[in-house]
Formats: sequence, structure tokens, C-alpha cells
Amino acid sequence: MKRRAGEREKELKKKKLLEELGENRLPYLTPADADFHQLWKTKYSKLIFRKSDMVPEELHQMVQESFLTLREHNCFFQDLVRIKGKDFLTPVSRILIGNPGCTYKYLNTRLFTVPWPTEGYNIKYCNPQIHDACKALMRLNDYLHIEAVKALQAQNLFETKEIKDTTVIDREQSFATSLTEQGSVSKVQSGVCVPEDDRSLKNRTSYNLTLLNYMDPLQMLYLKQEPYFGMGNMAVSWHHDENLVERSVVAVYSYSCEDSAIEESNEQELKGRDPAVWHVGLKVAWDIETPGLAIPLHQGDIYLMLDDLNMTHQHCVLAGLSPRFSSTHRVADSSRGTLEYILGQCELALQNLQTDSDSMALSLKSLEAAVVKQVEEIHNETSLVLSEVRKEQQIEEQRNETISCFLLLLKERQKLRKEWTARCQSDAAESLPEEQKPECHPFWTDNDESLHNPFPFWMSWKTASNECPVFAKPGCFRSMRTKVNFFQGRDHSCKRTVISNQKNHTVCK
Repeated sequence: MKRRAGEREKELKKKKLLEELGENRLPYLTPADADFHQLWKTKYSKLIFRKSDMVPEELHQMVQESFLTLREHNCFFQDLVRIKGKDFLTPVSRILIGNPGCTYKYLNTRLFTVPWPTEGYNIKYCNPQIHDACKALMRLNDYLHIEAVKALQAQNLFETKEIKDTTVIDREQSFATSLTEQGSVSKVQSGVCVPEDDRSLKNRTSYNLTLLNYMDPLQMLYLKQEPYFGMGNMAVSWHHDENLVERSVVAVYSYSCEDSAIEESNEQELKGRDPAVWHVGLKVAWDIETPGLAIPLHQGDIYLMLDDLNMTHQHCVLAGLSPRFSSTHRVADSSRGTLEYILGQCELALQNLQTDSDSMALSLKSLEAAVVKQVEEIHNETSLVLSEVRKEQQIEEQRNETISCFLLLLKERQKLRKEWTARCQSDAAESLPEEQKPECHPFWTDNDESLHNPFPFWMSWKTASNECPVFAKPGCFRSMRTKVNFFQGRDHSCKRTVISNQKNHTVCK
């Protein structure tokens, strides 16, 4: 419900903004404009840019080779996402790489990480090139973490100085005012900026995954036009990054495969951004007064979005003419979206389950409303609850309380499952190659007596993560077997099988 309300709110804001604009377009600046740097300093100061020559050449080489390796092994894949109740294939192809067991959710689609080499985990790569690519991206991740910490520390020093300067001015003004007022007492409160501790800096910069993007604009039949400023073709529309730790830093490494045949325009008469060059666009969210920015991106450039910039501003990616890769490093909110969390929830639900020593039949230990609600929010135990409610010894009042407690949850679950089934059967899903289509889990056969409940207890991801069933990359980690300590599936975009028993991972072609 919250998700849908948020989508409606954003759509209303967008509609209102476009109505206010009419046929007009908002102004935006590029580095060629005289006021560009002043605007950046005053309205976009939490965007930090690092040109490629500030990054070690060895790291450039490793990362750029990893991009090409992953593309060579067909690891990039268009995601099937849901926007305003409709399913679309993203124009950008992606792969998620990061800490074992982590996930990342955007546009109602949850992706699962291909694990990078991690101490304490036995990760087996069937192809050494894939191992090297993941290792290189982990090196980049470590480098960007250090850069993000430095940037936040510099920001904190700057803000501390600003507060001190403002305090001195306020004191002088207060003192001058007190001299002209008889009997008045000036109460000067000094602004205090508490230095950010190391733990906070680490929490906001310890990237647990990177979402890799790839697109060749010349292979696209259609690209959406930027609607507010007239910036041209967009690879990624205006958005806030989702599913992140609050005020965490987003770090982006950009690599456009610039070809000598595709040259930048040198015309002095050119107005606005050069359409041959990739840019990142920024604007103040839902604001028609502040001009936007369009910043060109070249091979190896890096930019950081600090603090609350991702919440107060929106950004988009403007397509150039050459193919482009990017590695977008994030501190994803992993409080509910990891294998460890899911297994923990399952263990919690199983604590209310008991087995009859004679018949081996399963039943619930408690039917207290609070216990049943907690279990229903974790797993689909409908058949077990109903069997308990039917027992004659159940008091009518207790029976009614139990039914009322989980009825709303069942209705919500049914609605989400219908939505999931519709997604599996959407035109976008049907357009995928057979081996890449999402499977409408769970499924069963008439002869399988163990699956008397159409959505058995051990297959309900929805209630473990408080969302509809798994909708990751089509075909990715399709089977979430939460009753046992492993999950397995196929990610056909990279033709690999990933099997995990928490500490052991196999990634193979």
C-alpha cells in the first residue's frame, strides 16, 4: 500500500510540474556556461566529481577489462520492471555484483548479487575470467569507499567552518542590537557541529554491492526524451536511487567506449549539452525555479552523491552515441533483503510448529492472535491455521479472533499473487527468450501429495520480505527454498548457476 501511494504521489508531482511548464522548457547549464560552477557550488555542492586522471591508471585498466569480460560472457541483461502497473524491459542492461547473499530492489524488481571474492566464503567460479572481473570490481569498491570517506570528511569540515563563521556574525549582530535596546539581554546561542564519528562514516560508505549498467545507444530503436529541460535522449529517466541506507553515499564509475569515429562537437554555436557525449543530469526535485545541470562523462570519470543529495535532488543519465558501462556502488539496505534475514525469519516461524510423535502430523503450538499474525507475516501457514481453527475444542471467541487476525493478510497475499501471475504472463515477459522467461512459482503436479497447499509453507518469499514473490532477473534464483539452508537457481543472462549454503557459493557458466 505504501509503495503504491508513493508511486501515485510522484506521478501527481510530475503531472503538476509538466502542467506548470506547458510548452516551455526549464533552463539548464553545462560547463560551457559562465554560471555553471557558481550554480554547482550553491545548489549542487553535494555532488563531487573526479576526473579520470585523478584515478590510478592500474585501476582503470583492471575495471575496464572487467566490463569487457562480463559483456563478452553475456552477463548483462535487461531487467523486467514494473512502472505504474505496467511491465517494461529496461533499455539499460544490468548485472548486480556484491557481498554474498545481498539483494537490491528497484522498480518492484529484486536482483540478487553474483558474489565477488569474499573472505570467509568459498566461492567457486567455473571461469577464471569471471573471477578476475568480480575481483577487479571489488578493488574498485574498496577505492570508492576510501574516496567517499574523504569526501564526507571534507564536507563536514566545510560545514563546521560555515557554522562557526555564521555564529560569529550572529554574535556581532546580537551585540550591536543589544546596545540600542535598554534593559535587553542578548542570548547568544553558539551553533555546534558535532563531528561525525568513524562508525557513521563507515555505515554510509561501506558499499555492499555494485549495480553494473551497459547500453549501446545506436542499438536502441527508441530512447525517451528528457521532458523538463530538453536535454535530449535519456538512457535512465529522472529518479532517486531506491533501497539505500539513509544518507549513504552513491559512487559511480563511468566508462564510455569512445570511438575516434564519434567525436565531440566543437561548434561554438552549440547550445546545451553535446548529444554525442554521455552526461549525468541533475535537478532539484520537483522544482521549476532552479536550473538543472548536465555534466559530461568521459572514460574513467567518477562522481559521488553525498549525504541527502539523493533525497533532495533527482538525477538522470543522458545518452551519448558510444556504448557505455558504469559501476554504481551503493550501501543497499540489507536489513530485510538477504538470505540470512530470510532464514532467520523462517526459523522464527518454525518455532510455532510442532510434529505429532505418532502421526507425524504438523500443527501449531499457539493460536494466540499476536503469534498467528507474526507467523502469517512471515510465511503462508494457511492450511495449518485453518486445521487448528476447525477443531471442536476451539472457543468461538478465540476462533473469531484468530480468523480476523490473518484474514486481511491472506487477502493482501492473494492480491499480490495475482499481480505476480499477471507479471509472468505480461507481453514484456512473453517477449523474452524461453530460457529467460520468469517462472510462475510455486508450481506442483497432481501426483505430488506433499504440495496439498497450492503455496506451501517453505516457498513463500512474499511473507519473508513483505512483498510479492521473487521477481529478480527473469530466471534468476527462481527457487527460494527457505526450509532448508540453501537456495539455487539459474541466471540465464550470464548462463551461470549459483548455489549457496550460506558460506559456499558456486558461480559457473
